[in-house]
Amino acid sequence: MALDIGIDLGTATVQVFTGGKIVLSEPSVIAINKRDGSIVAVGNEAQTMIGRTPSHIVAIKPLENGVIAEIKSCQKMIKYFVEKACSNRILRPRVAICIPTEITEVERQAVVEAADAAGAKNVITIEEPMAAAIGAGIDVLKPDGNLVLDIGGGTADIAVITLGGISKSVSLKIAGNTFDDTIIKAIRAKYALIIGSRMAEKIKISLPDAIAQNEKISVKGKNALTGLPEMIEVDPIEVKGYFDENFNTIVDALVGVIDKTPPELVSDISENGIYLTGGGALVCGLSELIEKRTGIKTIFPEHPDKCVVMGAGRAFEFLGKLQDGLMSERKL
Repeated sequence: MALDIGIDLGTATVQVFTGGKIVLSEPSVIAINKRDGSIVAVGNEAQTMIGRTPSHIVAIKPLENGVIAEIKSCQKMIKYFVEKACSNRILRPRVAICIPTEITEVERQAVVEAADAAGAKNVITIEEPMAAAIGAGIDVLKPDGNLVLDIGGGTADIAVITLGGISKSVSLKIAGNTFDDTIIKAIRAKYALIIGSRMAEKIKISLPDAIAQNEKISVKGKNALTGLPEMIEVDPIEVKGYFDENFNTIVDALVGVIDKTPPELVSDISENGIYLTGGGALVCGLSELIEKRTGIKTIFPEHPDKCVVMGAGRAFEFLGKLQDGLMSERKL
């Protein structure tokens, strides 16, 4: 029996699902030797090289804001992860890869060719909002309206799903990376402290616990005036306020999608709730704002940050059942 592999090709993280579990979850980063084009490192190891490499080695994030920025690097990264997940396997795997909503046909074909080069038997590409809905446990084939807000590293995808298709949708380039950048800019503007993306993400993740325990958040960085190391403590409620503009933009778009949705589906959504998936959807304060603005309850699946890759892992169950454009198969 062929091995089935599901891959979430995320802007920030690549996750791989097979055998009923996530077997890989590593940063979407690849380090390449510019002299000969060889791969130096991928994933976790490559992430540690960002900003620390010699001149002939460059650490690249092949996906930016939900689209493929470096096709060849992306192909090499996909090939690496497929081969790593299939180590010691004799049979060629079937591979399902989640792709950004705004991917071009050239980029889609590049993804397929990368899986082919890694030894895939056949390849499915499935768009992220549909994969997120499947992974969240929604019966996407029913004549019932469900609204999914999936916030990854590069994009926030809002989609109304019914009868195996998408009725209304929008994709925003406001997501987890945007939240990190917002923290970086706010900390520098108020405290003249320069911090990196890893510290910003740490602040973002620690926010719910800090608020619940009424504790300050320690922030380490470099003083913008002296250039020397410095550590400060910030109020978590203050940090939560940094996201107001980002959150309002997302919720405005969400309300806009609901406004354009047929009344029968809106009635379903009102009853079923709004599903929040992706790591960015977990950021403190977003669900409360959605409920306040829409009057509709929000629902977090059991593993919101794993829904897309879990949906990819089930993609072969839906061959021929989803509407055109949401899933594409290539037999190799």
